[in-house]
Amino acid sequence: MAASELSAQLWKERELLELLLFKLEEEQLLLIAGKSRWISHATHEVEQVMERMRDVALARTIEVSAVAEAWGLPAEATLRELVAGAPDGIWSDIFASHLTAMTELTGQIAEVRDTNERLLREAARSTQETLSGLTGAGTETGLYGAAGESRSGDSGARLFDTEA
Repeated sequence: MAASELSAQLWKERELLELLLFKLEEEQLLLIAGKSRWISHATHEVEQVMERMRDVALARTIEVSAVAEAWGLPAEATLRELVAGAPDGIWSDIFASHLTAMTELTGQIAEVRDTNERLLREAARSTQETLSGLTGAGTETGLYGAAGESRSGDSGARLFDTEA
């Protein structure tokens, strides 16, 4: 039956979403800990999960199309439309459960992704300012005012923690 195959496909997609969330949180922990040495590995793992997600999403689209046609819905129906157009029985509840879980996971992924992007920007800015201060590049190392404008700072001695 096409509906059970679609449900199995949705489980695969949910598992990959959970793995993606895990990999993003792993990346976040590395960023917070300042372990920049491993960031490229973590990012590569995130990219691998994203590639697998594309394959699973394509397979889901095919399964959704088959179920939609069997239920008299347009072939390009969304999962939300399948839930609404499901015949009486358990499938509406099953697909609604999948939809709810996937929506929650997607929201969590977006939140962690946004935090990681912010942490990466801050790390890049800090590195750039540190390098600018070391090379004496004629600009100050970048103190910022409340409005985000650049301010001159003390260009005196710098202390670096080499133990981190």
